[in-house]
Amino acid sequence: MTAAIYIFWISFFILFYTYFGYGLVLWCLWKVGKKRVALDLLSDAALPEVTVIVAAYNEEPFIEDKIKNTLALDYPKEKIKFFLVTDGSTDATVEIARRYSLIKVFHENKRMGKIHAVNRVMKLVDTPVVVFSDANTALNKNAIKQIVRHYQDQRVGGVAGEKRIIAHGADSAAASGEGIYWRYESALKKMDSDIYSVVGAAGELFSLRTSLFEEPPDNTIIEDFYVSLRIASRGYRFAYEPEAYAIETASISVQEEWKRKVRITAGGFQAMIFLRDLLNPFRHGLLSFQYISHRVLRWTLAPLSLLLLLLSNIALAIEAPFYAVFLLLQVLFYLVGLLGHILRTKKIKMKGFFVPYYFLVMNVSVFAGLVKFISGKQSVVWEKSQRADLRDK
Repeated sequence: MTAAIYIFWISFFILFYTYFGYGLVLWCLWKVGKKRVALDLLSDAALPEVTVIVAAYNEEPFIEDKIKNTLALDYPKEKIKFFLVTDGSTDATVEIARRYSLIKVFHENKRMGKIHAVNRVMKLVDTPVVVFSDANTALNKNAIKQIVRHYQDQRVGGVAGEKRIIAHGADSAAASGEGIYWRYESALKKMDSDIYSVVGAAGELFSLRTSLFEEPPDNTIIEDFYVSLRIASRGYRFAYEPEAYAIETASISVQEEWKRKVRITAGGFQAMIFLRDLLNPFRHGLLSFQYISHRVLRWTLAPLSLLLLLLSNIALAIEAPFYAVFLLLQVLFYLVGLLGHILRTKKIKMKGFFVPYYFLVMNVSVFAGLVKFISGKQSVVWEKSQRADLRDK
């Protein structure tokens, strides 16, 4: 029973630290530390030239709204360029984009994946700042101005915008879980940034100094994560700007969110190999602490600990009332998650049941992602997850 006790408490600590403890540590550091002074918005005359890049693949339902949203951004027209790069699109994405003279369209018939498209077009960027945004998102009007103010600090190599999830038209389980997850992520990113640096930007909206861009390897699965952390590993901060945000609908179903999570976790395992130097706290100090705590544990020990906690708890349940009660709570949690699955299939909306369900789906997807990574079946060309249409909001 001694081994089971050790496994139980180590697993419990890992889970608690990963999902709650790190947030508490960050909050304490944030409260006692020196707050970063908010940088003022630049005057139009002082704003740097910017290139906005949107990579798209078969985005016909979204692309016109995306173009209109992008062209309406509050930024001097003589200081902003718009690149749309498509890789293998077979629908009307290219034809729609070419109707707009301010949009420079780069299209190749062969589909090789987003990373090849981005690498191809980055060679043509001649502005000091580049901004990336996904084709199925809408940006707030002054997002670019909010982003570029951070570049007044020469230690800032990139800026991550905020991702905001709206639930309209999506599966309630996916929308509830994904929405809560990203609100918590946003809070962590803000504290990460204030303390030192964001650890990985989301492709919905992020920016970087063009001179710092390094082409990711051709087989990179989550290129936005890799690119942003490579810049941070070189000693630059990646700042977080919640007032620059990308609005995106939730995955249209949990099945679609599952596909997305599996791809991300497969890419996470790959990134841990590509960025293995970041696992050395003697070299990267605080950045390594943030990276391991915020990312690596979620992709490795936390999902395993979830399984070990249950198994060790079963073995200990007859040893003491505490373990019996804890096992009962664990079983109840899993039953609530199962009920969330049942309610989802019957399209009954009860938000409280969907959060445990989403949490469990998120952790189980890590095992599926690991299998895909080890087997080499996760290609850089993936079947994108379907999301609800922003136009229906």
